[in-house]
Amino acid sequence: MTDTAPPTAKPVCVRLAKELRVLRTQTGLSMATLAERTKYSKSSWERYLNGKQLAPRQAVEALCTMAHEPPGRLLALWELADLEWSGRAHRTVPPTAKEAATSSRGDRASNRKTSPDHAIPGPARRWGIQRHRRALAAACMVGLTAAIGVTALLRTTAEKPPKTASSAPPAPGCHARTCANHQPTAMGCAMPSHEKILRDQQISPGVRLEVVYSTQCRAAWAVVGNAHVGDVLTVSIPGSAPQQAKVSDKYDEESPLITPMTDGSDLTGLQTCFKPAGGHNECFLR
Repeated sequence: MTDTAPPTAKPVCVRLAKELRVLRTQTGLSMATLAERTKYSKSSWERYLNGKQLAPRQAVEALCTMAHEPPGRLLALWELADLEWSGRAHRTVPPTAKEAATSSRGDRASNRKTSPDHAIPGPARRWGIQRHRRALAAACMVGLTAAIGVTALLRTTAEKPPKTASSAPPAPGCHARTCANHQPTAMGCAMPSHEKILRDQQISPGVRLEVVYSTQCRAAWAVVGNAHVGDVLTVSIPGSAPQQAKVSDKYDEESPLITPMTDGSDLTGLQTCFKPAGGHNECFLR
């Protein structure tokens, strides 16, 4: 089932592939590294991410784990994609309608041509009714499964529950130097309420650079929107290892280019450099 590309466009499968690409970007892993850390090859991951092949459930779970993402929402989406890919969500209903119409016509014809003394035996009629009920039950089960999946998906798609007076944001997964080399989203540091924009400027037509500092995590990172394959973004602070992000393939182009975090205990000398593919390196202090 998962080895053959779908014959027509399947919107739920397309949505799942897009969500998986977002997760892959969130992990900060290249396709090669992703293959090394899972039992799926690089070429398999490429098919999963571009929607040419339905990712196995275990692959979705593995990617969620590496991205520190609760798997419930993606697994609910996977259940719907699995039904859509296989065609099970629509396969049962047409035969049921046809059988019902055929059975109805047959009953009417029998009633016209057969006297009460020569009616169709009871067991035969019961078999036809039972077959019809089994078909309806199968169709209802498929519909119910899809409905449950849709309900679960809609319930969790928002990602963030409504805030209440007693709710508090979850604690981040790192602080200061322990944030180095980690992605801000994965560690819970990309919280708008705790973010301070240190730099926000357009560095070329359609390309904007932001340098972000998390007051909660005491860490900094850089972001560039609309980056292209080959573009490199680096953020560094004297005394710490530079943190770099690169647009490796077409999937990276679909999301902002975000560097791993650097220790923001002391922002003195914070420098961000952007080097477009085939262009010159341009650096900015703070």
